[in-house]
Amino acid sequence: MTERHILVVAHTGRDESLEAAVTVCRLLGDAGLTPVVAADSVNDLREATGGAELRVLADAGQPGESGVDAAPGVAVGDIELVIVLGGDGTILRAAELVRGGSAPLLGVNLGHVGFLAESERDSLAEAVARVLSRDYLVEERMTLSVRVKVDGEVIWQTWALNEATVEKASRERMLDLAVAVDGRPLTSFGADGVVMATPTGSTAYAFSAGGPVVWPSLDALLMVPLSAHALFARPLVVGPNSSLAVDVLDRTGATGVLWCDGRRAFDLPAGARVVARRSSTPVRLARLHPGPFTDRLVHKFALPVHGWRGGADAEPPATGAITVPRASAGASGADADAAAGEGAEGDAS
Repeated sequence: MTERHILVVAHTGRDESLEAAVTVCRLLGDAGLTPVVAADSVNDLREATGGAELRVLADAGQPGESGVDAAPGVAVGDIELVIVLGGDGTILRAAELVRGGSAPLLGVNLGHVGFLAESERDSLAEAVARVLSRDYLVEERMTLSVRVKVDGEVIWQTWALNEATVEKASRERMLDLAVAVDGRPLTSFGADGVVMATPTGSTAYAFSAGGPVVWPSLDALLMVPLSAHALFARPLVVGPNSSLAVDVLDRTGATGVLWCDGRRAFDLPAGARVVARRSSTPVRLARLHPGPFTDRLVHKFALPVHGWRGGADAEPPATGAITVPRASAGASGADADAAAGEGAEGDAS
């Protein structure tokens, strides 16, 4: 029988997260599975569980090595599913940990809004039981491939699930920026920055900046200026095969910084260009309660819908989710561009 590997990701420096992680590890252990944890949380969890048997996720830079245990770590490609305990920030961290694999993420909300989460703390045991029986659907969310260029040469590249944001590096000076779509110049302006987002990210930073909410079933890219000094500085929504480019102009010597999902940063010199386009490697989310995205919006933002007189018998749209066969552990592996740092993706800018 093939061994099943369930990764548990939590912020073990917080009591509530640590307690939830201990509960999940014990439930998995009672079912005959050895939980897998990240290297930076294994010591906290071993102490909190009284020395329970745990496996460690292999170092992404050195597959098969955990850097903690003498025993080989569990490779990202061998992870069946990730149980994420926390808010959306913890889910973004988990997505980073398993980038290059195909494991879906199941979020259990311990934060505030928890827009990406699928379950709440009081339903934790039920969520684990559903994972053990493979009773969930998988929904794919598009991601961004992000590159930084100077004089036409790529000097840094990464990816993002929510957004890639070009921001000013200091409070004293705004950035002079030029933006382009599909390699064609669109406009230029002074601004605090620009957000380039996915539909998933449309309810995150882009939403706070005044961008539109885009249903995740729609493949598209968003560009939202931040406090721009220009008449034409409105949020844009472009097609999924388009490329977005932001140039940091060398007019005032102001420099910027690129942030991806608020986790990965790169300093942008004057003259740098940031190019974002759709990545061929999505992030997969496990869904226990599939339903219209409208209902999720209403629930997470506590929107006032009292007084609606419409019928409740309309046919709901297809979710695009994938049913996980209960007899199999799911696919593993990664797209070629993830294994190569997504360097195979070109752009028109």
